[in-house]
Amino acid sequence: MTIITATTMAVLLKPMITAHRLLLFQTQKHTSIIAKQQKQHGSLLVASSVHQSDNYCKNLVDEFDPNIPIEKALTPPSSWYTDPSFFDFELHRVFYKGWQAVGYTEQIKNPHDFFTGRLGNVEFLVCRDDDGKIHAFHNVCRHHASLVASGNGQKSCFVCPYHGWTYGLDGALLKATRITGIQNFDVNEFGLKPLNVATWGPFVLINLDKEILPQQEADNTVGSEWLGSCSEFLGANGVDSSLSYLCRRVYDIECNWKVFCDNYLDGGYHVPYAHKGLASGLKLNSYSTKTYEKVSIQSCDGGSTESEDDIDRLGSKALYAFIYPNFMINRYGPWMDTNLVLPLGPRKCQVIFDYFIEAHLKDDKDFIERSLVDSERVQIEDIVLCEGVQRGLETPAYCSGRYAPTVENAMHHFHQLLHHVLKE
Repeated sequence: MTIITATTMAVLLKPMITAHRLLLFQTQKHTSIIAKQQKQHGSLLVASSVHQSDNYCKNLVDEFDPNIPIEKALTPPSSWYTDPSFFDFELHRVFYKGWQAVGYTEQIKNPHDFFTGRLGNVEFLVCRDDDGKIHAFHNVCRHHASLVASGNGQKSCFVCPYHGWTYGLDGALLKATRITGIQNFDVNEFGLKPLNVATWGPFVLINLDKEILPQQEADNTVGSEWLGSCSEFLGANGVDSSLSYLCRRVYDIECNWKVFCDNYLDGGYHVPYAHKGLASGLKLNSYSTKTYEKVSIQSCDGGSTESEDDIDRLGSKALYAFIYPNFMINRYGPWMDTNLVLPLGPRKCQVIFDYFIEAHLKDDKDFIERSLVDSERVQIEDIVLCEGVQRGLETPAYCSGRYAPTVENAMHHFHQLLHHVLKE
């Protein structure tokens, strides 16, 4: 039997230990080199990933052909409504460009009034200053990115709840706390970042991609840019600032934002099947649709012959205006309500209903309550429909559908507009 001493064992193991140390050193060196290269080229890697994602989404966009006539066309693929990458892709191309409705002028009626909101990943703040001028800003403190304000109300200035940095209603930084010793700091460069803001009729709009315009210039151009040639038509058909604001209802719905829009744009197709109460007050055989540049108008005669003693919620004619990409104005009888559809994720959206009424009825509590109950019933019915559609879109059984050519031309128009901006 051979006896291996400690000395002999050390001699035998030395080459193995040396090889292991060399391998460990080479591995650490290689890992260090990779880390260094990733750090040096991190921005290139991110850019490459974004580029690949964009190419993937552009291929999804091409699965819909907007030039095929509605009689032969397929609807957009289900991936437009379910794919997380596509959702992020369209946020930047659909919602971060052009004028977007975000509120109504009653919310900022007086100096110091303000309201906040979120559009995609953009937090915004709208307010009216002491001189009556309207401002809009990114609602983000320039110190460490805390939200500066929340909700709505009145403030003489905005104080960040995190570290107390204070901003004027014009966005200027008024106070930066505990910055003794800070260098290369220009207070004029650290105000709230502004956004373009404008009003049309009773509505407040912001624009994320324009150079900041003077208020008067923005107000003068927003109508033509947002509504196109439909601007005068809406103003002449009761969509104006003479109505009294009543209340707001908010619904969180488990569906892609476009599912809600599609449901709105089917030309009354679903009304006799899903809204029997509403259908009884409309003459559905009179339903008609007209499309403009970025707007579609659906209209329908009501069954009402109103008298002073019998006021009907729907009146003698109902008008439903869809303003690309996500805003709806419904004008019927003495009422107007608006639907703002906010994307929250690939399969989730929030719909904000704001209700307005002709001034002579604003104190008629019984009529208002009955009307709101009727409206609520319709919204619940639509939520059930939309959530069912979303679940169907996520199954392997469905890819694309077809249009009903005589009624769904407003929906087809919406999809054509989407394709146009997604291809830019």
